[in-house]
Amino acid sequence: MDYKKLFETEIRTDLIKKRRSEGKKVLGMVCCHVPFELLHAAGISPIRLRATGKKDMGAADPYFVPQSCDFAKTIYQNLCDGVYELDGLVSSDGCDVPVQIASAWKRHLEGIGREEFIYDVSAPRVITDASQGYFKYELEDLRDALEEFSGNKITDEKLKHSIELYNEARRLVRQVYDLHLEDDPVITGEDTLKITLAATELPIEEYIELLKAFLEDAKNFEPQGKGRVRVMLVGSSLDDPSFIKLIEDCGCLVVCDLNSFGIRFLGEPMDYDENDPLGSLAKHYLGRASCPRMMDGSDRIHEYIIDTAAEFQVDGVIIERLKHCEKWQNEAFVIGDLLKSNNIQYIEVERQQPLVGPAQIELRVEAFKEMLETLKES
Repeated sequence: MDYKKLFETEIRTDLIKKRRSEGKKVLGMVCCHVPFELLHAAGISPIRLRATGKKDMGAADPYFVPQSCDFAKTIYQNLCDGVYELDGLVSSDGCDVPVQIASAWKRHLEGIGREEFIYDVSAPRVITDASQGYFKYELEDLRDALEEFSGNKITDEKLKHSIELYNEARRLVRQVYDLHLEDDPVITGEDTLKITLAATELPIEEYIELLKAFLEDAKNFEPQGKGRVRVMLVGSSLDDPSFIKLIEDCGCLVVCDLNSFGIRFLGEPMDYDENDPLGSLAKHYLGRASCPRMMDGSDRIHEYIIDTAAEFQVDGVIIERLKHCEKWQNEAFVIGDLLKSNNIQYIEVERQQPLVGPAQIELRVEAFKEMLETLKES
């Protein structure tokens, strides 16, 4: 089976158009707190919006304050340019980004006299039994809205089927990351990110089959270079494989990427109670180690970072944060201290989207690589 679709980083406008031409509803998702499974169970194609490849943000600038991150503005630009031809958006308040995108797009639609399905999910910022119960109510309201929009009833059986499909995808994605556990991995970090990005648009059923074919072939792949320093990325949403390529071209090997499009996206299967599939979704999407938005989640995120660094035997960590990403700008200081206290070398890199000033980043990464090599030799 040809699995080259897993490595096509261009946003698949043609695929979205094809689904709509077949009469299928297509909804964009902003932020990782919106469950794919709910949309899938309603017979809707879920598309997680991303900013990959876009360079011009002229239409977005008037709608966003100068301190807005490029990720938000670029997604909005994609919407304005028709890169995403959708039936609507479902967003959640992970940070200001999805809120800004949904608000700006709603104003745009009002201005051109067009109606689309626009829905906001409120995700609590603490993890307690009460907050999980609240989030379940939020998902129940979303379920009701999706049923009305799609004309399809979301039964527990349909939802369980969708959960099982996405869990199968999660298990297979985890197997892709497990390839990096070897001393001499057969896959680069760049290609691994491409694989997870493919899940943002491909039908989950097709994605699963492509992953199976890739993993079967991976048994015969050539190693990617024994002895390269092993680094892990931590930080802001990263949907730009060229950034990882830049790092790996400097002589590093990115063995894990802890961002919301990387291993945190589909890296771990969710536990679910067959008697309460919706409650299980609420528990998983709210309770997983996600990002600094959670007020009581720092210990869990920090433990996850240290445990993952140990599991993947990293030599160092690169904290990457988008310019104007307030959440990770603050968290970077805390994570830096955390890594120091655990004797893990790190650097912090600010980036823009699209990538600006690659030579400066290359210089810092090369110096970091040389330092890590010296430490390994000693």
